[in-house]
Amino acid sequence: MSKGEDLRRTEIKNIDTILFDLDGTLINTIELIVASFLHTMETYYPGKYKREDVVSFIGPPLSETFNNLDPDRVEEMTNTYRTFNHAKHDDLVEEYEGVKETLEVLHKEGFKMAIVTTKRRDTAVRGLQLKKLDHFFDVIVSLDEVTNYKPHPEPLQMAMEALGSVPEKTMMIGDSQHDILGGKNAGTKTAGVGWSIKGQEFLSTFEPDVMLGKMPELLDYLGLEMEQSKA
Repeated sequence: MSKGEDLRRTEIKNIDTILFDLDGTLINTIELIVASFLHTMETYYPGKYKREDVVSFIGPPLSETFNNLDPDRVEEMTNTYRTFNHAKHDDLVEEYEGVKETLEVLHKEGFKMAIVTTKRRDTAVRGLQLKKLDHFFDVIVSLDEVTNYKPHPEPLQMAMEALGSVPEKTMMIGDSQHDILGGKNAGTKTAGVGWSIKGQEFLSTFEPDVMLGKMPELLDYLGLEMEQSKA
């Protein structure tokens, strides 16, 4: 272990607050999101977009993505996306290995935790409830509560204020550059997840403090015994 990595581990062991992105981080909504974008693109731009084209849409709010495509049809395209997304939600959302077990350990150890997402609150809560993760989070900062979204620090600052936390003892974990940059802008530690659809190599270019291969690795960085995550 290098001196730099050893220092990072020491600093991370001082963390008492974890802010999690939701989609692509705690719950696997990737196929749902991709299918929803492909359905929307096929509705408005038949034959123009493929799977690899819509991956870049993942991360920002729908309003930003659709505004870049057609400012005059943002609301219409958003409604098309959400109608399909809500209809297919429960069928296409999947679990990530080790997430629930990791959250159980963090909850038991008294870590303060919040969701910071660019989704609307109702959809975020639906996903958490579907995978039985909702009881871990008293604080959810969604697109509905903020004026500025990640990578702006506002949603992270709002979550920390609600938890009574400070940036120096907080970590932001997510699957996109918006999560990493949001953490840096808010002054927190950051962790990327290696299962990001955008790829670990891409996410690493934004220099998160930690890159997780699987969620239980977080426990090791925090100085917790991995065995505690076993049911």
